[in-house]
Amino acid sequence: MMSELETLQRKRVALNELVEQGWFSLSQSRYAMGNKGVSSLQYGSQMEPLVRVSASASEDGSCQFQVERITSTKQETADAPYLPIVEDIGPRDQVLRKRKGPVKTEEPTSPEKLPVDEAEPSMPGKAQGIKEAERVASQDPLKWFGILVPQSLRRAQNSFKQGLDLAVEVAELQSSIETTRIQYRTLLAKKQLLLIQGN
Repeated sequence: MMSELETLQRKRVALNELVEQGWFSLSQSRYAMGNKGVSSLQYGSQMEPLVRVSASASEDGSCQFQVERITSTKQETADAPYLPIVEDIGPRDQVLRKRKGPVKTEEPTSPEKLPVDEAEPSMPGKAQGIKEAERVASQDPLKWFGILVPQSLRRAQNSFKQGLDLAVEVAELQSSIETTRIQYRTLLAKKQLLLIQGN
């Protein structure tokens, strides 16, 4: 229990340093990109969690936590079938207009009028995998702030990712220490009871 308390103290200090470094890097990127360049206004319209923490109870009563990162399309569709699929609404083809001469606008063709080859009813196989991969890649929070983001913003993201892993380890240690403390108090109560019965 004492060794776990020492490890917990070290990991808490490391977690605090990672969080401080993350916020400092975030403030550096806000200074570089402008106050409105890094704010909640740039959040994605369709936000989906890329990290989930699952908890399970072990035999001794302590909790075990595991970080699950969604990185591939197979993992996303297998582990998280509840995520909504974003549908594109509107014309599929862009209409080009001629600026010279008489103004003529073409009406976009509706999906019902498209030939069978262009309608893409189900997009089997490789095409569907590419579309899913693009959807997962578009969920990267760095892409919300532009294509060429400063290095400080990437450092902030890495700091918070490492901090999440460390937070899970801290939670496991706290659960283990609490379980050990309960076992110690139970054994101490049994010892006191035996001493009273022996007298």
